[in-house]
Amino acid sequence: MNHELTAEVLIAGAGAAGLTLAIDLARRNVAFRLIDKLPSPFAGSRGKGIQPRSQEVFEDLGVIDRLVAVGGTYPPQREYRENGSYQDSPLMEQHEARPDEPYLIQLMVPQFLTEAVLRERLAELGHRPHFGCELTAFEQDADGVTAHVMSTDGEETLRVGYLVGTDGGRSYVRHALDIEFPGQTLGVRAVVADVRLEGLGTDAWHRFSEGSMERLTSFCPLRGTDMFQLQAPIPMEGEIDFSPEALTAWVAARTGRRDIVIREVLWASAYDMNARLADKYQVGRVFIGGDAAHIHPPTGGQGLNTSVQDAYNLGWKLAAVIQGASEKLLATYEEERRPIAAEMLGLSTKLLQAAKQRGDMRRGRETHQLDLGYPDSSLSLNQPARSPELVMAGDRAPDAPVRGAAGQPTRLFKLFQGPHWTLIGYQVEREAIAPRRDLHIHTIGVRGDIIDEGGYVRDAYGVSAGDWVLVRPDGYVGAIVSSSELAALSQYLDGVGIAA
Repeated sequence: MNHELTAEVLIAGAGAAGLTLAIDLARRNVAFRLIDKLPSPFAGSRGKGIQPRSQEVFEDLGVIDRLVAVGGTYPPQREYRENGSYQDSPLMEQHEARPDEPYLIQLMVPQFLTEAVLRERLAELGHRPHFGCELTAFEQDADGVTAHVMSTDGEETLRVGYLVGTDGGRSYVRHALDIEFPGQTLGVRAVVADVRLEGLGTDAWHRFSEGSMERLTSFCPLRGTDMFQLQAPIPMEGEIDFSPEALTAWVAARTGRRDIVIREVLWASAYDMNARLADKYQVGRVFIGGDAAHIHPPTGGQGLNTSVQDAYNLGWKLAAVIQGASEKLLATYEEERRPIAAEMLGLSTKLLQAAKQRGDMRRGRETHQLDLGYPDSSLSLNQPARSPELVMAGDRAPDAPVRGAAGQPTRLFKLFQGPHWTLIGYQVEREAIAPRRDLHIHTIGVRGDIIDEGGYVRDAYGVSAGDWVLVRPDGYVGAIVSSSELAALSQYLDGVGIAA
């Protein structure tokens, strides 16, 4: 890299996606700068659902226990009838955790608390976001990007290897790259506000006038706080008075409840629901991710989760290229993540239509994001071909309880945790694979360091004697090869920058 670089990567936008990318780069010792034009961290609860797949990501990044501690589980939804009676029902299907899927409950953490936890983790790694710093212009060439940043200290010019725009739905980076952002306005305008109130308990997500887009009003207790999130569709035109007195009267008119008194409004927004997907995620050395690349209606809780996983996909690839891998690796970011966003846009829009037509807010497994993967990616290698009923390259790598040869219990996810690749050999010759940088090798079988005493690894991965499973740094299976195909595995590792 050019010795004149201020940093290897500039990240514009310090929300959940930008913070996730920063943490991933920090633990890989990649020099970066994280900036945000806001003078201080975002104060609202906009994205509050953390899906099971994102919980797995946050375990890898070292923050899942903190997020559970500051948040909580979703309450049942309480649907009020016109006569004042109500019925409680679960918002989503309830499932017990399994050995291969340790997180099966959707977690509720208001976005400002999620981002606070991520900033704390970033601080532990020796970094922090720079607020009040706005990216005002940039130019790129074959060797890097020159970025102009304005702050209270004046304008600063940074020379970086790569620029990543995680700067929201109105992304400056996307606009500057002239990337099209096609999609549709969904004909729904809504209000969302964080409020303190009297008259409702925190034991349920209170929903009034279900099925009526003119009067539907809901109050969701925000776990980890003493606040509720007010959500309601509103007319496409007109202003909303967000003062506590005006909102109290507005709520009474819509619900018929005069005992609900809003005492304080901490954050509020009126917005048009959109479903949009950027035509491209990369132009040269500049990338976009998160809401800059895709915006969803809030139904199903897909937006923040898809954004976090964008960053988790891009981080290891940027680090690998900076450390010498082929730049071709960076093209797989768009190749893998854009189809996922398209699928999530379709799901969110479908759930919105169900909510509009039937008042149905229930959510199933499709919102968990555990079944998403990259089976058609150029980074997915099955050799020889495998039965589609089995775990394939490109699939999410399942968890499994195992025991170390010294007797201590552990899990595959603990072996995967960190910025490295992991290679698991099942009843193989350990010496067949030479050590490589950033590759952790474990074997199961004679003289293996891992004992699969319950057969959980065998069952979860569908492996037989002589099989090797390569797990990427982002927890997806990169390759499954037999011992007779180790030349293909070696070529794969060379291609992603894992040097012998």
